[in-house]
Amino acid sequence: MTRVAAPEPYPLQLEAGLPLKCPAFALAALRVQASAPALRGEIAKLGDELRAKWRDVNIGEISGIAPVRACYRALGIDPTKTRPSSEALLRRVLKGQELYTVNTLVDALNLCSLRFLVPFGLYDLDKVKPPVELRRGREGEGYAGIRKDRVNVAGRPCLADMEGPFGNPTSDSERTSIALATTRALVVPFLPIETDAARTDEIVRETARVLAMYSA
Repeated sequence: MTRVAAPEPYPLQLEAGLPLKCPAFALAALRVQASAPALRGEIAKLGDELRAKWRDVNIGEISGIAPVRACYRALGIDPTKTRPSSEALLRRVLKGQELYTVNTLVDALNLCSLRFLVPFGLYDLDKVKPPVELRRGREGEGYAGIRKDRVNVAGRPCLADMEGPFGNPTSDSERTSIALATTRALVVPFLPIETDAARTDEIVRETARVLAMYSA
């Protein structure tokens, strides 16, 4: 069995004033496969737990949703119209809808996003052209999204490399997407700036563990 390397912190330049912290890390020696039954079962089990826990609660009152929404509002984005990816996943689950299955790495990250209720970016590191910066999108900037038309990022937080923007907390680009041939991945949790050090460390460690477990 391939041994996935321990997560390595990835250098990420941050534009001053953004209400986000992004402890990016890289994983190497991955073996990405088609979606695994065990992983689908774990997602389904978590879905049952979330529906039981939040059945009669307004989604805006769910712990973890408000801080991410506040980040969006601080950037001038209405989170009820342009939703963080974590909230979009949770909404599907609470409606009893199945999540799209893609591959073991993407599906495992969706599991982590549901557990922690924070948006993540996931990218094939060999398709990224460093340096990478988290910044506001410039006028006219955007990219072809995964299963979407053009994603506009003007005025919105985005990850950008030497070729331009390739991801944000709502949707990622086709250009840097994970494929079965991927062996190195860049993982970016988009955390509210007030997330404390202990919680940040927990999210990074547990996410790396889950991704490695399903992509070893």
